[in-house]
Amino acid sequence: MARLADYFVLVAFGPHPRGSGEGQGQILQRFPEKDWEDNPFPQGVELFCQPSGWQLCPERNPPTFFVAVLTDINSERHYCACLTFWEPAEPTQEAVCTEDTAMREAEADEGGPVRLSPAAPNPSGQLFAPKTLVLVSRLDHAEVFRNSLGLIYTIHVEGLNVGLENVVGNLLTCIIPLAGGSQRTISLGAGDRQVIQTPLTDSLPISRCSVALLFRQLGIANVLSLFCAALTEHKVLFLSRSYQRLSDACRGLLALLFPLRYSFTYVPILPAQLLEVLSTPTPFIIGVNAAFQAETQELLDVIVADLDGGTVTVPECVHIPALPEPLQSQTHSVLSMVLDPELELADLAFPPPTASTSSLKMQDKELRAVFLRLFAQLLQGYRWCLHMVRIHPEPVIRFHKAAFLGQRGLVEDDFLMKVLEGMAFAGFVSERGVPYRPTDLFDELVAHEVARMRADENHPQRVLRHVRELAEQLYKNENPYPAVAMHKVQRPGEASHLRRAPRPFPRLDEGVVQWIVDQATAKMQGVPPAVKAERRTTVPSGPPMTAILERSSGLHGNSARRLEVVRNCISYVFEGKMLEAKKLLPAVLRALKGRAARRCLTQELHLHVQQNRAVLDHQQFDFVVRMMNCCLQDCTSLDEHGIAASLLPLVTAFCRKLSPGVTQFAYSCVQEHVVWSTPQFWEAMFYGDVQTHIRALYLEPVEDRDPAQVFGDARNPGGGRWPVPGSPLALRQVGEVPEQDERSALDVASEQRRLWPTLSREKQQELVQKEESTVFSQAIHYANRMSYLLLPLDTSKSRLLRERAGLGDPESASNSLLTSSMAGSVAESYDTESGFEDAETCDVAGAVVRFINRFVDKVCTESGVTSDHLKGLHVMVPDIVQMHIETLEAVHRESKRLPPIQKPKLLRPRLLPGEECVLDGLRVYLLPDGREEGAGGSGGGPALLPAEGAVFLTTYRVIFTGMPTDPLVGEQVVVRSFPVAALIKEKRINVQTPVDQLLQDGLQLRSCTFQLLKMAFDEEVGSDSAELFRKQLHKLRYPPDVRGTFAFTVGSAHTPGRPPRATKDKGPSLRTLSRNLVKNAKKTIGRQYVTRKKYHPPSWEHRGQPPPEDQEDAISVSEELEPSTLTPSSALKPSGRVTMSSLVERACCRDYQRLGLGTLSSSLSRAKPEPFRVSPVNRMHAICRSYPGLLIVPQSVQDNALQRVSRCYRQNRFPVVCWRSGRSKAVLLRSGGLHGKGVVGLFKAQNAPSPGQSQADSSSLEQEKYLQAVVSSMPRYADASGRNTLSGFSSAHMGGHVPSPRARVTTLSNPMAASASRRTTSRGKWGSVRASGRSGLGGDVGSRLAGRDMLGPPQANGAPPDPGFLRPQRAALYIIGDKAQLKGVRPDPLQQWELVPIEVFESRQVKTSFKKLLKACVPGCPAAEPSPTSFLRSLEDSEWLTQIHKLLQVAVLVVELLDSGSSVLVSLEDGWDITTQVVSLVQLLSDPFYRTLEGFRLLVEKEWLSFGHRFSHRGAHTLAGQSSGFTPVFLQFLDCVHQVHLQFPMEFEFSPFYLKFLGYHHVSRRFRTFLLDSDYERIELGLLYEEKGERRGQQACRSVWEYVDRLSKRTPVFYNYMYAPEDAEVLRPYSNVSNLKVWDFYTEETLAEGPPYDWELAQGPPEPPEEERLDGGAPQSRRRVVWPCYDSCPRAQPDAISRLLEELQRLETELGRPPERWKDTWDQVKAAQRLEGRPDGRGTPRSLLLSSVPHHRRSLGVYLQEGPVGSTLSLSLDSDQSSGSTASGSRQAARRSTSTLYSQFQTAESENRSHEGTLYKKGAFMKPWKARWFVLDKTKHQLRYYDHRVDTECKGVIDLAEVEAVAPGTPTMGAPKTVDEKAFFDVKTTRRVYNFCAQDVLSAQQWVDQIQGCLSDA
Repeated sequence: MARLADYFVLVAFGPHPRGSGEGQGQILQRFPEKDWEDNPFPQGVELFCQPSGWQLCPERNPPTFFVAVLTDINSERHYCACLTFWEPAEPTQEAVCTEDTAMREAEADEGGPVRLSPAAPNPSGQLFAPKTLVLVSRLDHAEVFRNSLGLIYTIHVEGLNVGLENVVGNLLTCIIPLAGGSQRTISLGAGDRQVIQTPLTDSLPISRCSVALLFRQLGIANVLSLFCAALTEHKVLFLSRSYQRLSDACRGLLALLFPLRYSFTYVPILPAQLLEVLSTPTPFIIGVNAAFQAETQELLDVIVADLDGGTVTVPECVHIPALPEPLQSQTHSVLSMVLDPELELADLAFPPPTASTSSLKMQDKELRAVFLRLFAQLLQGYRWCLHMVRIHPEPVIRFHKAAFLGQRGLVEDDFLMKVLEGMAFAGFVSERGVPYRPTDLFDELVAHEVARMRADENHPQRVLRHVRELAEQLYKNENPYPAVAMHKVQRPGEASHLRRAPRPFPRLDEGVVQWIVDQATAKMQGVPPAVKAERRTTVPSGPPMTAILERSSGLHGNSARRLEVVRNCISYVFEGKMLEAKKLLPAVLRALKGRAARRCLTQELHLHVQQNRAVLDHQQFDFVVRMMNCCLQDCTSLDEHGIAASLLPLVTAFCRKLSPGVTQFAYSCVQEHVVWSTPQFWEAMFYGDVQTHIRALYLEPVEDRDPAQVFGDARNPGGGRWPVPGSPLALRQVGEVPEQDERSALDVASEQRRLWPTLSREKQQELVQKEESTVFSQAIHYANRMSYLLLPLDTSKSRLLRERAGLGDPESASNSLLTSSMAGSVAESYDTESGFEDAETCDVAGAVVRFINRFVDKVCTESGVTSDHLKGLHVMVPDIVQMHIETLEAVHRESKRLPPIQKPKLLRPRLLPGEECVLDGLRVYLLPDGREEGAGGSGGGPALLPAEGAVFLTTYRVIFTGMPTDPLVGEQVVVRSFPVAALIKEKRINVQTPVDQLLQDGLQLRSCTFQLLKMAFDEEVGSDSAELFRKQLHKLRYPPDVRGTFAFTVGSAHTPGRPPRATKDKGPSLRTLSRNLVKNAKKTIGRQYVTRKKYHPPSWEHRGQPPPEDQEDAISVSEELEPSTLTPSSALKPSGRVTMSSLVERACCRDYQRLGLGTLSSSLSRAKPEPFRVSPVNRMHAICRSYPGLLIVPQSVQDNALQRVSRCYRQNRFPVVCWRSGRSKAVLLRSGGLHGKGVVGLFKAQNAPSPGQSQADSSSLEQEKYLQAVVSSMPRYADASGRNTLSGFSSAHMGGHVPSPRARVTTLSNPMAASASRRTTSRGKWGSVRASGRSGLGGDVGSRLAGRDMLGPPQANGAPPDPGFLRPQRAALYIIGDKAQLKGVRPDPLQQWELVPIEVFESRQVKTSFKKLLKACVPGCPAAEPSPTSFLRSLEDSEWLTQIHKLLQVAVLVVELLDSGSSVLVSLEDGWDITTQVVSLVQLLSDPFYRTLEGFRLLVEKEWLSFGHRFSHRGAHTLAGQSSGFTPVFLQFLDCVHQVHLQFPMEFEFSPFYLKFLGYHHVSRRFRTFLLDSDYERIELGLLYEEKGERRGQQACRSVWEYVDRLSKRTPVFYNYMYAPEDAEVLRPYSNVSNLKVWDFYTEETLAEGPPYDWELAQGPPEPPEEERLDGGAPQSRRRVVWPCYDSCPRAQPDAISRLLEELQRLETELGRPPERWKDTWDQVKAAQRLEGRPDGRGTPRSLLLSSVPHHRRSLGVYLQEGPVGSTLSLSLDSDQSSGSTASGSRQAARRSTSTLYSQFQTAESENRSHEGTLYKKGAFMKPWKARWFVLDKTKHQLRYYDHRVDTECKGVIDLAEVEAVAPGTPTMGAPKTVDEKAFFDVKTTRRVYNFCAQDVLSAQQWVDQIQGCLSDA
């Protein structure tokens, strides 16, 4: 029984003491005036009854009612029901403001004085003051409180003839039962009647309609997220304008949490004055008036639920874990069925008549029932994880969290883990864990209904039925008597608050009220207290646990066959059949990854222990220990499946005799597992064992037992009493159920608690003592066990302690492993909470003692061990540890004497000629590195890794050779190697060896060739050997000088200090000597030649003289006495005296001659009117050290001007021509970025008057003249009226689909349009390239201003639109520069060039991106759950493909500009990284010659080697470059080429393997080609011309090109059989990220032979067995298994053509003929195919190779463009070949040229053919003459050509509108020999000249007449 109301309070408005505008609450009266003894008056009532503050109102508001909740210091909740009404406030008077109490009391009846606030809206009008009636109660009967206070207010307002004192007195003396389902009618003495129903059980919360209202306001998803937030201890804040809604929402949320009780701050209505409470660090559920929403905005970690708006806002920093699936989705769907029952019927054709919806109260209970079921499913079986530590005098219960999570299969689940760790669940265990107590609905549900819930999961209607049944019970609990008599309570009349009240609320007579209260109290004292008879029972445990979601554990599912293998293996071990056991062991170790197999192992071993088979011989012992280690290696620190717990008794049972009196137990071999150093594991084990023994204490006759006997001698590890495998402990941990007749510990405890009150005091004391001694003896036992597993066998080592530095935290443990700590180091401090502090080497014992003492303190305190016993334990622990150490010393000594295990023989690696072994093999294990294939992952195949073998270090490579540790794989040799020079990261690691599961030191070596060696050293490898290996590796990786690399040392006895050249100049001058001294000094200091010193130019008048010595700079030293002097100075070194003939032989000059860019003779005589000349000004590398000796410059520029021009550019790399388009004659130039001076400076300060002309100004002028000279050297495209811009290109090309918001796509736009248009209206717009995150640049103002409407839309997958997209007016020269460098530059209308600023990435971004790419492709450690998405996510994060995309994009832009006739200067960074990438790609795309083997070599030699890409610096070849690290600029270029190769497979003569080969060897340092940073350095070292005389010798190849040539003669490995180029085809690849593919160079590997790029090694000895079998004539199968990532697929399964060529060679050899070279054979085949295509070939169609495949190739996004800008042949994508989206096809169709549409559906025969016949056509550049079938079409005004007469696919179009003239031609090289010279004629178009040859003179004349006739008709 309890009082309905404890206090009645009257609170009124009072002035604020500090005189501020707001008032404050004053308690006028409270009843009773004295506090109740059992319930003191709560503080702060006056704050809570007006939460928004006490304020006066200009009008009378209607009365309000709400219930606030106050929580006192004892966590008791007080419900304050507040009814507020308004009364007129009297105008303020000065005298009233005094603090005189008597005055206040006298005037209290009139409502008290009121101080008007200055901001009062109407000072002269009437104001109203609030007054509140408050009921304070510990019971939550809101409706009764509302009626009672309403009655008091009604009596006052309506003036009823009832004494208020009587009503209040009756209210305070009303006593009602707490629970039990009784019904009590009460009356307050005013003719009223109220019925109070008490709930059936008070443990179930009362929610009324609050839960249903909460769902209505917020919706399902929001309420679910609030529910999860409250359970996982987040801060929840409700906002609403209604206080009652806030109360209801908080009550509803608490009701949902049942059976858990919320134990943090709970304030449904928070007063405004206490808003700072929201900043508290602890979790809370708080409601605040929405008026204060602004104050809540700054809270960063609070989840805000706006009840009025229906939203829940979760801050970014807060993560609310969701319910585990499938519970989340199931709960969501059931909730929607309850809230919206019509949803299921919405789609029915014949919906049933609408069923009656539940009332709000019933719906409330249904919603609660859903959550009650959810908790029953979540916590099902929780009682099986309760440990009964003590029964008497009070139950002590612990929950085994790890076992619960493990059995439910929710170890990884964030939600449940947080719930179990929370305070609410701790309260749940202490409240509901008790075995003997009253039960409620939840106990019944979790015990008996689980099976039903699982069965109903997939039947929504059955679920709904169950929910309704539960809802009925909940409803009945709240409303036991549904047919309740109606309340009868008077209410005030309508709008009674507006009537003028006769008088203010009267002051009540305290005496009368107190007298009524006293009377009732006296009456109650005589009545005996009503003791509620609690029906206590044994709480049912319910069925055992099941996993929430039955997950099969991947490849290691619980198959009976696996368990059979495990059992058989153990039987063989114990029967001594070791050979049989050895065969099964690998399968067992693999099976032990599964939980069932581990469980099976522990059970089998338990059986053998019971049969006294615990003493083993050495082999048996090794096998058992290996299986135990394998079991334990996958155990987490929590041991959630109880495997470590089951093994714990076994490791102290199995042993072997080492010598008489010395026994080694298994625990000394299984210590290296994190689980043993986790305090939580030991606590759970301890409590489990205590429970077992406490249970045994009450089950067995206890008279003749001594607790000590239960455990045997605690000091003898073998003598302990093990839990029998059938015992509840052992079974509990493997998740089985005890048999029915065996009572569980909880059952025993329940029985004991029931009997406890009946026992005598002595008996009670005896039981308490027995339990305490049981716990105490277990503590001693565990002190022993812990010392066994924590003390290492060799106590002199502290490695074990270092491994456990973070004890219980695997992360910190692994981190501490990576630190290389020496054995004798000074004390390191460890985590004092859970690890060892200051563990010096000698203090292993002390550290273990401290760990055990902490454990003993915790468990004994919790288990109620007396302090005396605890002190005794602290004394015993050091002795136990010390004794064990002494035992271990003998064991360690004897174990060292055991014979060593036979190790497999080391396999020697095959070496290259000249490669020498530096360090012989160190035994290691090669471990899996995260690439699934090698470890037998999802791709199938064997588990090749881990492998056991040795690592070798040679002068060239790091090589691992070995065999898989899994014998089932067979004797497959595993090889993994990479060049020493490719090493980019080396990391020490500590890993477990795969065989013995011992923790060993290891090394992880990562290479930039995408190989990774993750090795664990064998125990026989000492730490000094491992250290020596590291040092030697480092020495070879970073030699002090480039002459120490393998390419130099191969085949020669290398002396590191040898000078570069043996002979010096006979008579060097003094100046040369001093210069060399200075230079050598600079080198020894380690300074690069590229110094960043600021250049101080000499004054104007000294410019012709040589610079003074002290100004000499490593960049711009001029070796010339006069700028115009061309003869070498006598002061030069011999290595500098390079003859002209040598220079002319270089690749650049050969290419310049091919392009017709002038010969050396013409450049010296300067007689011919060629626009460009070859200048030898840099032949001594005096102007620019990183440029080649001969450069192409405009004819009009003098050599002496070049020196000045070069100063404007970084690294003196001034613009030089590197390529010229054969068709448009536009040139491509390259240079370094601009310095501050130069064009940029010129543009920036054009109008600034200069006081005097300095040399800097002259340099700028020279530079301007130089650019003008470049422009004037080209065909003029720009007329005088204006110059064009790139604005047209802006959206059309660069803006196409952006791959992702993060990927920065370079787009052209128009930020400077305003300034440009200000200058002149006829000028074009300004173009810039900038980053944009938008997918379609619809809102880009720049594009619109740029006349975007003139353009076709861009293609969907990044291809450019029609080539006619550029504006008709173009600048003659575009300068592509870095945006940052060209910032603020204004275009100059008078110049002929235009600047195009673009955003480029820096080399450090390339480096960072490459590191991430490496991590993505070769992770380094196996993923927890490998999935393709994780690889793709890592790949995206690396942004590597985004950089490839940008490079291709810029390259295609330049190609378009060059193709349209404008020249381009690429001037980015220092001119040797991105510039080189871009210009190389542009040439590759534009010029088919560079797509041949010879051309690509020339391209690399010219652009990368001669133009000074810094290979040594970017590859960190020497010690000096170690800090800068590896930057794969050249590799990135090769990747771009690979992407183009994929899209145009028929345009490249070389194969994809050629690119991989270069990618591998540009970092391998096997060849000298890619060493050093420039030609200048190569000349200095004598590299450039040394091979001339030696090239025929039989020595190792020094040049990679020479090696490729030799190899190409022997094998077609570098050749692309699909090579069938189109004439003069310009490639325009798609560049969007979606069109790019990951290069398989990054992902593939061949473990059979290592990387296949060292051909001599990869092509190992042929496999004889197959041939022998064939010769033997036996019908043997030629089949073989090809394993992924092991075998080389191209070798095992060569392509058809390679196979035929090999077969041909074999047959020729058999016939005794010398085999032909493969290339000759292939050329003959192709020639024969060509002949078939001739017109007299009877119409035989050409081969698939040359005819149909080009069509597919073009369908991958190629534009064949032969005619004018308008007619573009654009083929749509084939359905099976599409690489882009289907949308792109429709977009192409929308903008095809009319000519294409015209011919789209017509066959060749039906076309309009005015004249047709065969003509020979000369291909562009180096292409041969070809016979084609030409068709002149007068209707379409075009000349088309086909491969042959019946070919329906047009190969190209010449638009006659572009033809300027038809003239007689002359035969050129390769023309048909038999044809008359007069049969040749040329057709000249605006784009190029076409050379034709007819079959005879007559037909030639006919063709010329027909074409000219066509032209004249037009």
